This record gives sequence, C-alpha cells and structure tokens, in this order.
Amino acid sequence: MDLPVVAGVDGSESSLRAVDWAADEADLRGVPLRLVYASLWERYEGESLTDALTEPSGRPTAEDVVAVAARRAHSRRPDLKVTTDVLPEEPEYALVRESREATAVVLGCRGRSGLVEMLLGSVGLAVAAHAHCPVIVVRGGHDNQVRTGSGGRIVLGVGGRAAVDFAVREAGLRGAEVDAVRAWRCPARESTDHPLLTGEPARLHEQQASDTLEEALRDVPKEVSMHRQTVEGPARQVLLAASRHADLLVVGARRDAGHFGLQLGRVAHGVLHHAACPVAVVPERT
Repeated sequence: MDLPVVAGVDGSESSLRAVDWAADEADLRGVPLRLVYASLWERYEGESLTDALTEPSGRPTAEDVVAVAARRAHSRRPDLKVTTDVLPEEPEYALVRESREATAVVLGCRGRSGLVEMLLGSVGLAVAAHAHCPVIVVRGGHDNQVRTGSGGRIVLGVGGRAAVDFAVREAGLRGAEVDAVRAWRCPARESTDHPLLTGEPARLHEQQASDTLEEALRDVPKEVSMHRQTVEGPARQVLLAASRHADLLVVGARRDAGHFGLQLGRVAHGVLHHAACPVAVVPERT
C-alpha cells in the first residue's frame, strides 16, 4: 500500500502553502495526499479562508477548511488522489499518530508579521520532534508561492543515515543537486601543546569532518549530483546561511525510544525557527 503524504491544515495562509508543497510531493512520489484538520474547537486559524469559500455563510467550519484545501490541491495537481479528514483532538497528537502511516507530514510555518513570522509554533515543533516519518515545514516563500518542481538545490546537514537517504531520494525525484554540509569547530580550550594538535589544531578537526562526510556519503549513487562541503563554524549558523540559497534543507533528529520529551537537537530546533527555505526533519533511530 502506498502511504500518503499528510498535510496538516488550519485555514491559515501558511497551511495553504503547505498544501501546495504536499500536493507536489505526493505527485512526485506517486502517492495520495491526505489533508487533516485537527482541533478540539470548531474554529479556523487564518484570514485567507473566507475569500476562498465559494458560498460564504457566516463563520467557516472545519469542513470548510479541508474543502478549501482540497480544491487548492486539485487546482495544482488535477490528477492527484486527495482525501480529507476532520479530527476532534489536539493537532500535535493527531498528526504524530498520522505520521505512523505516512510517507511524510507537511506543515506550514505559523506566524503573521515581524519576529513572530519567523518562529515555528508549538504544534510544528511537537510534530517534528515526535513524528515517525519525515516532517517538512514549509518555511520561506512568503510571496504565497512554493517551488518544488524539477531542478533546484537541496542542502543536507550531514549526520545520520536516514537524512542522507531522504535527501538523495528527493534529489532523484526533482533532478536536484545536493550540497552535503558538515560543520566543524576547533574548541578554544584545546592547546597546541597537545601531541595530536601540535602546529595545526584546526586541520585535525577539519579532517575529521571530511572523514565523517565521506563515510556518510559512501553509498550514495554516482548519478546523484552531490557536492561535499566542510565548513568551519557552529552547525546551526552554517546551515542557516546555506538555507538562503536552497529549495530544501534536510536535517536529522535522533529518536530515543526510552525518551518521552522533545527529541529535537539544537541544530534542528534552530533551523526550524529561522531557516530561509522549507526544512525536512528526518527521524534517526538510535
């Protein structure tokens, strides 16, 4: 059975941009699109929904939310199979459960203006931290457009294997190039008196980063256009800088079966809040 791409919708403009991305993603993968509205309250969260209703009748309902989202998906990908559901529960719990039977979960980046527009809401953070499949948060593109067609550039923050596999598959689907990045730093506390660091302490750390990069990418098919980079600096800042010229940023997030708190590292947490492009968080099992 082909697992669907699931998009969480809430009536906001950012969630409708996520529907665009999810429709493209489902079409590229040849799987259905499932649109889910989850809330304990009969309400919607955005200002754009009313304009999209063909027959405004007072206050939009949850069914209106998913109906508008479905029309948007069909207008973008007419041949795509689309299903909808309204779930009377907290969205973070509903979407994490949906992720058990999904190819990916796609979410918008909530926010309306200024600094708030940059930050991801608590639902997005919770889903990215606990989902059982990759979660794509559609950041950037505040011109109401998403660009997920052929070509483009994917930035991969090299860590675990699952993130590498996801980035490689996305590149294959889109005909995109991949910039595989491994950040490195030379801790200030290290002294050149150390026998392994005499003369060139920084070079040792750079070489370790290069070795890690090569090991992580050794099984990547040769037909994938893969550019390797080792960059000095904090990983979060390195990836945020790279996101300014990317169509998608891919990072891994470790999952510890015995841990029940938020399972997002500092790097994934930072790029989800501040990246200039959509971010894919891929679960890495420990």
